[in-house]
Amino acid sequence: MTRKVATGTPWEPVVGYSRAVAAGDYVFVSGSTAVVDGEVVHAGDAYAQARQAILNLEQGLRALGCTLRDVVRTRMFVTDIERFGDYARAHGEMFGDTLPATSMVEVSRLVDGKMMIEIEADAYRPGVGLR
Repeated sequence: MTRKVATGTPWEPVVGYSRAVAAGDYVFVSGSTAVVDGEVVHAGDAYAQARQAILNLEQGLRALGCTLRDVVRTRMFVTDIERFGDYARAHGEMFGDTLPATSMVEVSRLVDGKMMIEIEADAYRPGVGLR
């Protein structure tokens, strides 16, 4: 059984995807960015955008009964790898001692030129897909 959740971003219905999907014991969260109410926030601030992206990612997790502590893997796509320290600091603060496996990859751009980071996550919580 799978469970899916949408969070109302303007791209979900256009692209045809779910913010998060629970399947068995796993939750997969789509790429999350620093968008609030359909608008990119914290333009030019890599640290603040990374924190906001993780907060948005957390919404998808919570809708399916998980928290950041359940995250086992993240993937960060960034537009400026030179800002590594800012992205890394936000990730470290938000995930604390959870210490998920992670990667950070520089990309040429994201869907909106004001976006600096997009983060995906995989979480593990026994039975989450059955709730």
